[in-house]
Amino acid sequence: VGYLFLFAPLVLSFLSGAVMSRMNVAAMALFYWAFVAIMGVSLSSIFLLYTATSLASTFFITAAAFGALSLWGYTTRTNMTGWGSFLVMAVFGLIIASLVNVFLLKSGMFDLVISAAGVLIFSGLLAYQTQQLKQVYYSLEQNATGLAAMTYYGALSLYINFINLFLSILRLFGGSRR
Repeated sequence: VGYLFLFAPLVLSFLSGAVMSRMNVAAMALFYWAFVAIMGVSLSSIFLLYTATSLASTFFITAAAFGALSLWGYTTRTNMTGWGSFLVMAVFGLIIASLVNVFLLKSGMFDLVISAAGVLIFSGLLAYQTQQLKQVYYSLEQNATGLAAMTYYGALSLYINFINLFLSILRLFGGSRR
């Protein structure tokens, strides 16, 4: 059961784009809340690994970074359209590198490199996706159903990036209980 909750968020993250595009708004809402609940259960183990002070300070740092990156993505005149495919491929590379490190290398230094790369990649994704959501919002402003659907899709994508940014920062600077 532990492995189910460990890998379920990763599997659901990959499926979310394909699955949510075929759902109606009510099903998207259900998928979103189910994902959030599963992610909550999956993340509960970090309370055993890190101190409460470390978790709280990392959360506030991540929240401030999220706000700043989203604001920058929303207000910048830089067209980030080309960033999307590069950042998504970087996420796949990050996942592969993490799996190799966990199962083969078991290197603390490589874990730090992966975490630092994660901070950069998920920071870029937050800014990119905020800009993309802004563009979609303006293109759908007369379509209430489309806006409702994009609200859940956008919330899920930003939530996933927030969690991954939080975990990357936590692995870099978090005070471990060990």
